[in-house]
Amino acid sequence: MSATQAAIAQLLPLAGDTFDKNKVTPGLLGFLVFAALAVGVWGLMKSMSRHMGRVDFKEAPEPAPSTTAPTAADGTRAP
Repeated sequence: MSATQAAIAQLLPLAGDTFDKNKVTPGLLGFLVFAALAVGVWGLMKSMSRHMGRVDFKEAPEPAPSTTAPTAADGTRAP
C-alpha cells in the first residue's frame, strides 16, 4: 500500500460525516474550473475574431465564356 492510499484510507471515514449524501454540490473547485474554461473559451474566440479580421480573401474572377466553341451542359464540346 502506497503512502497516498494510506492517507486516503485514514481520511475517508472523516469525510463520511461531513457532507449530506443527498446534497452534493461542485463547490469552489467546480466553480474555479468552470470559470477557467469560460475565460479560455473567451480568449480563443477573441483571438479567432482577430485572426479572421486579418484574412484578405479576394475571389478570382469568373473566366469569360468562350464564343468560338460551343460546349454541352457537362462541359464537353458539342459535335
